[in-house]
Amino acid sequence: MDWITEWIRAVGDLPLPLTAVVAWSLAFAESGIGLGSVFPGETSVLLLSATATGPVRFAVVLLTVAAGVTTGDHVGYCLGRRYGERLRSTRVVGRLGVRNWDRAMDALRRHGAAAVFATRLVPVVRTLTPAAAGASRVSYGRFLPASLAGSLTWSAVYVSLGAFAGASAVQLEQRIGQAAWLVFGLGAVLIAGVVVLRRRRASRRAAGDRSRNLREPLSGSGAEPDDRDRGHDGPEQGSDRETPL
Repeated sequence: MDWITEWIRAVGDLPLPLTAVVAWSLAFAESGIGLGSVFPGETSVLLLSATATGPVRFAVVLLTVAAGVTTGDHVGYCLGRRYGERLRSTRVVGRLGVRNWDRAMDALRRHGAAAVFATRLVPVVRTLTPAAAGASRVSYGRFLPASLAGSLTWSAVYVSLGAFAGASAVQLEQRIGQAAWLVFGLGAVLIAGVVVLRRRRASRRAAGDRSRNLREPLSGSGAEPDDRDRGHDGPEQGSDRETPL
């Protein structure tokens, strides 16, 4: 299973500017309100960060990932400012889950712009919070520092995890050998399984939200009285009528 370390070394040998562009693109795709629902940005950032074993490469990946995340935040914020509450009824929000949009709005009502930072590590909600902030008319002067702080936090967590995993993989191969690769592989499968299950749960919640939204107009329109009601009301109404002369 030395192909993993070979891959780490191969990607690690890429020119640093190219690595920075890839890191920025992956982070932007993760944070963007449209791409974040279909692109596995978290996993991709972790894999790329596994190659950031040197201090210079680690710093570059850390900063470019943070820049990509806050750029995605700004796209969501601008869309929220442009379309306001209408975003809640769009297909993009429906795919991510109207319930998650409502959670983002509730966090903003309780915490203001700090919710952009506070929800950064909350799956799905973090993608919607910048757009919800724009729709809630949070001032840009408050949104910007919250987005920067949250982006740096998210980047530090995921890039550090990836770099630690990459360094550990190399050390495991050098010191322990094939038996350690089995443990490492099982851990990787477990992490991937958690990510997939979390995305499936978010998709199911979104499907439930859409079905409830379809039922609400029907339940709110009022039902016609059935035949028993009409049969009961008929004689009373007829008894009050006067026969025209």
